Amino acid sequence: MNAYRQGWTLRRRVVALLTVVLVLLLGLAAAEALVAEKNRQNIDVVMVRTGPLRVQGQELLSALLDQETSVRGYAVNGDGKDLSPYEAGLKRERDLVASIRDLAGDYPDVLRALAVVEERAAQWRARVAEPVIDTTERSGPAAGQALITDQTRQQFDGVRGAVDTLQDEILTVREQAAGRVNRTSNVLVVLLIAAALVVAVAGGVLLLSLDRMLIRPLAALVGQVREVAAGDYRHHIEGAGPPEFRRLADDIDAMRQKIAQELDEVRQARERIEWVNSQLQKQAEELTRSNRDLEQFAYVASHDLQEPLRKVASFCQLLQRRYAGRLDERADQYIAFAVDGAQRMQRLINDLLAFSRIGRLTTGFTEVDLNKVMGDVAAQTEVARQYADAELTWDELPVIRGEEPLLTNLLANLVSNSIKFRRPDVSPRVHVSARLVDDEWEIACRDNGIGIEPEFADKIFVIFQRLHSKDAYPGTGIGLAIVKKIVEYHGGRVWVDTDTEEGTVIRCTLPAAGAQPTGDDGSTGSDETTGSDETTAGAAAVPVGRQSEPVRDGTPEGAAGDAATGGMKETVG
Repeated sequence: MNAYRQGWTLRRRVVALLTVVLVLLLGLAAAEALVAEKNRQNIDVVMVRTGPLRVQGQELLSALLDQETSVRGYAVNGDGKDLSPYEAGLKRERDLVASIRDLAGDYPDVLRALAVVEERAAQWRARVAEPVIDTTERSGPAAGQALITDQTRQQFDGVRGAVDTLQDEILTVREQAAGRVNRTSNVLVVLLIAAALVVAVAGGVLLLSLDRMLIRPLAALVGQVREVAAGDYRHHIEGAGPPEFRRLADDIDAMRQKIAQELDEVRQARERIEWVNSQLQKQAEELTRSNRDLEQFAYVASHDLQEPLRKVASFCQLLQRRYAGRLDERADQYIAFAVDGAQRMQRLINDLLAFSRIGRLTTGFTEVDLNKVMGDVAAQTEVARQYADAELTWDELPVIRGEEPLLTNLLANLVSNSIKFRRPDVSPRVHVSARLVDDEWEIACRDNGIGIEPEFADKIFVIFQRLHSKDAYPGTGIGLAIVKKIVEYHGGRVWVDTDTEEGTVIRCTLPAAGAQPTGDDGSTGSDETTGSDETTAGAAAVPVGRQSEPVRDGTPEGAAGDAATGGMKETVG
């Protein structure tokens, strides 16, 4: 067995000390219990027995005096009523004698004194009281008085003396019991002092033992550990004191050795990481510069492309207006193709510019009331709604933190796409709602359009992705990519709800600036109308009339841009 495992452990030493103290305290507690029981018995003698005995002895004397007084009064008056105290005193005497005998059962001297009192009282009644009563009853008061002499009075004094002797015996018993109470009380005090001394001595011994066996070795160990913690990982930790501390010191030293070994490995790894970080920093700086150059290139290129495009488009339109019908049919067709291509190129460049500016040209976040934003969106899409005979409604919308122009663009794109991708035989209905989910507002744009298949739910948010030909649904395919970038710029997310049965529901989340109850699909709210000054309860609608002729390049498809998609939709600008 190792040396540090020999000897008593700290727990064993503490348990041994506590066991000794516990045995001593239990012995003192048992002695105190015995003395306390004896003390209780002595107090019981004083309080419960001798006290009532003295009182009853005095009452016994009073009963005898009542008898003597009653006999003398009867001898003087001869009135039978004067014998009532005699009879009551006699009954009371018997009761008191029986009670005294019960209380003094353990005290023979008191019982003997009580027997003397009974004997003398019986002699007085037989020799004095009964003869006086009989003589007075037969011969009258004078004859009765003649029997009351100094000798009869002395005989009653003997009864009184016997009662005094009884009281003296009772007092003796009381004084003896009181002495025993004092002695047992003193013994109790001594035992309590002894218990306190045992506790104090045990506490002192325990304190000294803990200082020697626990505090000093622990302080020494802590000092060594602090040296290691300060950076001296080569310092050997040596334990002292109980076996537990020595084992603990060995464990800490083993941990120190492992830490020192791992620290060497960490230093080597850190050197490698610093080299890698320096390379990554260089690559990050290069990437930042490249991104900055790419943004500048896209911005400058799109601006530089505007001028030749405007020139090409302008001259193509001049050719179209001046020579339309003057050349052959194929020439007119070629010119129309050129005009259409130039215009579509302009729209692509403008949409690409708008996409690149999101998050780069910022006005700062403010409190934005989406109800006001929806009013602006309704005004922007009024022409498209009139052309499509569309109805736009919305619930009470929240106030959120964001950039108002971007949020207006977001909702305008969603509403415009819902109007664009409509069913030919159904008037479009678009409803915008919001509900609070945890700490985000979930905005939903629902329409009754052509819908979208679940497998294309993610594809529609990719820039320039089209699900239809440009002849079926015009546009550049960038509208929903702009929606996604705006939402993500505000810290939210956007997706297509594929569980809807009819049309399309596009949902997006925006961080909440304040909690206020709103409704989602089908919920009640204070809905506003757009395009008119009329408001109605429930979902507010915007009734519009159908125009007989569409407006080209100002049509709903061209002016409002694309945002919300339905069924087999494409994203367009």
